[in-house]
Amino acid sequence: MGNRWAWVQQFKIQPSRRPNASTLLHCAGVTLYNHVFLVLPASVAEWAWRPPIDLPDQAPFLIELTAGVIGSLLLFDFQYFIWHLLHHRIRWLYITFHAMHHNYTSPFAPANQCLGGWELITVDFWTTVNPVILRCHLLTTWAFMVVHVYVSIEDHCGYDIPWSTSRLIPFGIYGGPSKNDVHHKKPNTNFAPHFFHLDQIFGTYADVSFSSSIK
Repeated sequence: MGNRWAWVQQFKIQPSRRPNASTLLHCAGVTLYNHVFLVLPASVAEWAWRPPIDLPDQAPFLIELTAGVIGSLLLFDFQYFIWHLLHHRIRWLYITFHAMHHNYTSPFAPANQCLGGWELITVDFWTTVNPVILRCHLLTTWAFMVVHVYVSIEDHCGYDIPWSTSRLIPFGIYGGPSKNDVHHKKPNTNFAPHFFHLDQIFGTYADVSFSSSIK
């Protein structure tokens, strides 16, 4: 759609770079393999670990739901920041587990799922466990998972559209597509998946203006 619709194309972060059919087929193959041989067995294991429970009679208050979603995102941000930093700083970890995700210097949405099995399992484990750690209501857990999937795909979409989450959240505390785009061009920067604060604290932050300087 971005290639055919000029209005959308103006928001492409790297307009001269687009995924070709071979790239898309590779991502589709990796995603299919991961879901058949990893996600499906993990889902069965989770069902066995946490059998279905009755839905709570009362929904959470809006402030409780919002706090639970934000808290789960912040906890995931910390967990993945440490994991991500180690897998870039330790060469064996990078080559063995994470390099696949950096085959592309210009992110596009399907690349979000182009992951090695170890990374996928780790990410899915935290996504599942964090609401349990924070004792979130079941509806809050579902809301967090929907938001988390959405922002993860948005971070890799390659478009800095006006309604991007990073533009909606004030004070410049949230990264979004431009932040992740910089990471794919400067892999030793911007390790946190969503927010800015951890990269700023640990000196790994790279200004998103770098992203617009290279087309």
